[in-house]
Amino acid sequence: MLGSAVAIVWLVLPGMTISADGPVAIRTDAPAPVGTHTAASAPVTRAGRPGTSASAAAPEGDSSSTADLVVPLVAVGAAAVLAGYGYLRRTRRARTRTTPAGFPAVPPVPPPAELDEQSRALLAEADDWVRTSREELGFAEARFGSEAVAPFARAVQDAQFELSAAFLIRRQYEAGVPADEASRRHVLAGIVGRCQEAGQRLDTEAPGFDQLRALERESGEALTVAETRFRELAARTGATEATLTDVTERYPPSASAPVTGYVEQAKDRLVFATTHLNQARQEADRTDPDRTAHHLRAAEAAVSQAAVLLTAVDRLAAELSTATALLPAALTGAEAELAEVRGPAGEGAAAGVLPAHVRHVDAVLAAVRHDVTGGPYDPLGALRQIVEATEPLAVGRTGVLSAAGLLVARSTTALADAFIETHRGAAGSGARLRLAEARRALTAAPPDHFTADALARESRELAERDVRLHGNPVAGAAEPTNGVSGAVLGGILLSGAPDGGRPPSYGGPRTRARRNSPSE
Repeated sequence: MLGSAVAIVWLVLPGMTISADGPVAIRTDAPAPVGTHTAASAPVTRAGRPGTSASAAAPEGDSSSTADLVVPLVAVGAAAVLAGYGYLRRTRRARTRTTPAGFPAVPPVPPPAELDEQSRALLAEADDWVRTSREELGFAEARFGSEAVAPFARAVQDAQFELSAAFLIRRQYEAGVPADEASRRHVLAGIVGRCQEAGQRLDTEAPGFDQLRALERESGEALTVAETRFRELAARTGATEATLTDVTERYPPSASAPVTGYVEQAKDRLVFATTHLNQARQEADRTDPDRTAHHLRAAEAAVSQAAVLLTAVDRLAAELSTATALLPAALTGAEAELAEVRGPAGEGAAAGVLPAHVRHVDAVLAAVRHDVTGGPYDPLGALRQIVEATEPLAVGRTGVLSAAGLLVARSTTALADAFIETHRGAAGSGARLRLAEARRALTAAPPDHFTADALARESRELAERDVRLHGNPVAGAAEPTNGVSGAVLGGILLSGAPDGGRPPSYGGPRTRARRNSPSE
C-alpha cells in the first residue's frame, strides 16, 4: 500500500506543479516575412528564454517523460509483490494457528493418564538422582572433608525436600484429594514440577562437584579412598557372614529372611569393585582420564552398595538382640494395659473396649509366651504381635510398648530402604512412595510407629515384586551385557546403573550419565 501511494503521488505531482502563467513555445511551419523582426518571431523556450529552438527541446522532453514513468511503475510492481507475499503469510498463519489471534501458542496439556504415568516415573527417577548423589558425596567427603562438600550436600538436601513434597502430594492424590478432575490434573503437574526442580538443583551443582573431585585430572587420591573402603569391607565381610550364620542358628527363618543372601550379594559387588579398581589403575597408567573416572565411579558404586548390604545384616542382628531383651518387659506392659482396660467392672468396661478385643489380646500374649518358652522364636515378630494386638485398646499406653513399636518400625523401615537402595534400578514409585510415608510417620510428633511399620512392610513387598518383574523378559527387563554375570546383574543393573552396569554420578537428569564410557 505504501508503494502504491508513492507511485500515485509521483504521477500527480508534475501536473500539480505546472504554472499557468509561464510562457509557452509557439511553433509554426510558415516562414516569417523577410525583414520583419518581432518578439513573436524569436525562438522562445518553455521557460521564456530566447536562443533555444523548440525542435531542439523536443527530444529532451520525450526522454524526461519516459524517465518520469519508470520509477512509479517499479514502485507499483514492488508493492504488488510485497502485498502478495503478505497475503500468503497471513493465510498460512491463519490455517496453522491453534490459539485466538493476539495470544501466544500454549503447548497442549497431556491427557490425565499420560500425566499420571509421567509423575510416577519421575518420582522413581528423582529418588535415584538423590540416592546416587548422596552415594558419591560420601566418597568426596571422605577425601575433602564436610566443609568442602557443604554446598553440594545442601543441594542434595534441597532436592530431597522437593522429592519429599512430591511424595506427599502423590500420597494425597492416591487418597482421592482433590476430587475434581481439573484440580487432580494440576496436582499431577505439580508433582512433575517438584521432581524436575529436584533434578535441576543437582544438575546446577554437578559442574562444581566435578571440579572439586577432579576425577579426570587427579584420580590418584580418589582411587586410594575407594581402595581403602574396599579393603575395610573385604575384611568386614567375614565377620558379617559369621553374624548372619549365628542369626540363622539362634532364630527361625522368618527372623533372618529379610537379609537372606545379603552377604553373597555383597561379595559379588566387591568382586565387581575389584575388577573396576584394577581397570581404573591401568587406565590411569595409560593416562586415559575419562576411562579412569568411569571405572573408578563403577567401583565406588559397588563398594557403597556392598556396605549397605553388610550394614543391613549387622543392624538386623543387633535389633534382634535388643528385641530379645525387650520382650519380657513388653509382655509385662501389655498385661498392665490389659488390666487397666478390664477395670473393676469387668472386661473392657473401664475404657469401653469390646470384650472380643480383650480376649484377642489374651490369646496373643499366651501365644507369645508359648513361643518364647517353646524354642527358637522371632523376637521382632513377637514384639510386632504384641504392639498390633494392644493397639485397639488405645488407653494409657505404657512407655515400653511405645519403645517396642518404634524398634519394630525402625527395623522394618531400614530393611525396606536397604532393599530399594540396592535394587533401585527396578523398584518403582509405589515402593518408594510407601517408604517415604513410613519415614514421615517415624519423624512425626509423636511417632506413629504402627503406621510406619505397616507402610514399610508394604514398601518392601512392592519392591520385591518390582524386582521379580524386572527379571522377567516379558516385562521388558534388560539382559546382562558386556559379560556381566547374572549374580552381578542383580547388584549392578538393578541398582540404577544405566546401560548395563555403567553407574550414574552426582547430578540430575542432564548430568548423571556424564561418566558413561562409550565402550567397554
